[in-house]
Amino acid sequence: MDLDLSPGEAAFRDEVRAWLAAALPARIRDKVRAQKRLTKADHEAWHALLAGRGWLCLHWPRALGGAGFTPVQKHIFEAEMVAADAPRIVPFGPNMLGPVLIEFGTAAQKAHCLPRILSGADWWCQGYSEPGAGSDLASLATRAVREGDHYIVNGQKTWTTLGHHANAMFALVRTDPAAPKPQQGISFLLIDMASPGVEVRPIVTLDGEHEVNEVWLTDVRVPVENLVGRENDGWTVAKYLLGFERTGLAGTAFSRQGFEHLKRIARIEQADGRPLAEDPAFSLRMAEVEIDLMAMDVFNLRMVSAANAGEAIGPEASLIKIKGTELRQRITDLLRRAVGPYAMPFVPEAFDEGYNDAPIGPGHAAPLARQYFNMRKLSIYGGSNEIQKNIVAKTMLGL
Repeated sequence: MDLDLSPGEAAFRDEVRAWLAAALPARIRDKVRAQKRLTKADHEAWHALLAGRGWLCLHWPRALGGAGFTPVQKHIFEAEMVAADAPRIVPFGPNMLGPVLIEFGTAAQKAHCLPRILSGADWWCQGYSEPGAGSDLASLATRAVREGDHYIVNGQKTWTTLGHHANAMFALVRTDPAAPKPQQGISFLLIDMASPGVEVRPIVTLDGEHEVNEVWLTDVRVPVENLVGRENDGWTVAKYLLGFERTGLAGTAFSRQGFEHLKRIARIEQADGRPLAEDPAFSLRMAEVEIDLMAMDVFNLRMVSAANAGEAIGPEASLIKIKGTELRQRITDLLRRAVGPYAMPFVPEAFDEGYNDAPIGPGHAAPLARQYFNMRKLSIYGGSNEIQKNIVAKTMLGL
């Protein structure tokens, strides 16, 4: 295992760093740095710049318009994006559906969908979770019945991230309720969000954000040619997609960025004139997190090195999802603790561009409270950590 960058990889890092410094609009960078809300237009503008450079779809081969990055280049690129305060790439089309279509899609599906993902013509959302099927995704109940050249879809999806921006959804639906096992009888469909019978309702979360939604599907007609893979074999497609999602959820670069922010705040003098970094109890917590972060960095690099050598990533994706999300939650918890009572009150409107009223408490307090609330979800979505531990126990420990 080689954890050092080769001269070519170091040159690539410098190229990415220079391009980000020149291309990332200052207005968008400043919003990310101040943890202000990004609008749909902000995401689309950044999407277009990345697509123009050929760096939007990291997992895709160059022949299809993707970046064609090696695993090491992808790791470098994502770390530099975080360091530059660039917005995250909205993953549903570029990083999730795109690789699925490249692997399982028909020629017609690839020809239609892939260019529209690259151009930004389609904004995709993910229709997986349901009110009774989140961590236990195989118990999903949304039903699709074939009638001639269409499926008639009825059901409800929930926690649909940015579904209010989307014009298309990839969804898991049950096409054979009599299948002997719950993972069987599930299919993977592409659904036009403008279809009659699709209703998107907002869910406002604890941090005051409208990021997620519930989507109701009532007698929605979906053409049969929108089936990805074989009918009743959608679980195979879903597992392939979740492999991309879970490794991305670890967010090692975000953990490193968050920890550096924590160290800066811990050096600020408190009311008694002493910084938190000099408090033995708090500094011990920080040291424990930093040790785990160093171990996480090495584990992540081991995975990158293995992938670069052509090795398949299996249950390690679950391990890095578990540890990575728990670490990010611990860091946001320490950041919240660092500002004490000022972590509680905040005005949701303060995160809109142009809001100039005086903040409650230190200027850095409100974003930390909002971030803490938002990060509570990390250990749940993409397959809850409890489910990931079961996967590890079965596949790695034989339990």
